[in-house]
Amino acid sequence: MARKVKIGIVAPSSRLEPQMAERVTKLAAEREPSLELHFHPQCYLSAGHFAGDDAARAAAFVEVANGSAFDAVWFARGGYGSCRIAAKVLPQLGEAARRKTYLGYSDTGALLAGLYARGFTDLAHGPMPADITREGGEAAVARALAYLAGRGAGTLEPSVTAADKAAAFNLMTFSQLIGTPLEPDLSGHVLMLEEVSEHMYRIDRSLFHLTSHPPLRRLAGIRLGRCTLIPPNDPDFVLNEVEVVQHWCAVSGIPYLGRADIGHDAANKIVPFGPARLA
Repeated sequence: MARKVKIGIVAPSSRLEPQMAERVTKLAAEREPSLELHFHPQCYLSAGHFAGDDAARAAAFVEVANGSAFDAVWFARGGYGSCRIAAKVLPQLGEAARRKTYLGYSDTGALLAGLYARGFTDLAHGPMPADITREGGEAAVARALAYLAGRGAGTLEPSVTAADKAAAFNLMTFSQLIGTPLEPDLSGHVLMLEEVSEHMYRIDRSLFHLTSHPPLRRLAGIRLGRCTLIPPNDPDFVLNEVEVVQHWCAVSGIPYLGRADIGHDAANKIVPFGPARLA
């Protein structure tokens, strides 16, 4: 019998409901029987906004990342909290952690960024278990499962290639990492950005910050994912998200490369960091 690919699931930000884990486990058994999912009990803890306090979230992440039994770390959901534990957990990671795949997006981009800054190579922005509750969410989770099972065809964002380096983040999450020890060197990368539930003026401000940062002017270009659920501005901001990113790319000299098929939705495609390892 072929060895199962073991996926350790932790929640470095917000709590996962047990019912979500049950639905994801059932879907995995149906779609990708080569996978064996292990939801760490920490996923279900609650400490106000967080899935357990900082110490509990940090301990669970280190346990699974360093655990020799696991082939991958799959982040359970976003929310907020990853940056609070990153400085503590990253120095504790050993060689077993470096061999793993890491998959997540949204707030967990703080950990993905910090891992990439430290030379981890098998990282990807993509769907998480909590996406099962979205409209069409089973397709998003199935996409992630297919990627974890063996880089399944059709899981990747269409512009991703094996020849070019890429990275993807939620705009606000990444903007807050600039100038911190979690900021990775993205020279020569195509940076894909997406956003949800932010006013246009905040999107504009974050793109000003990002494109003004000298190291990021060495990007190969920026692609813009979906910016959804943008609250109305009073008065109307007039410019939309494409016009805003085009403006700041023109000011900074960073090439604008068009749209990316990523976002806080069920259509969110997977973006491996660095050159893609294609199936």
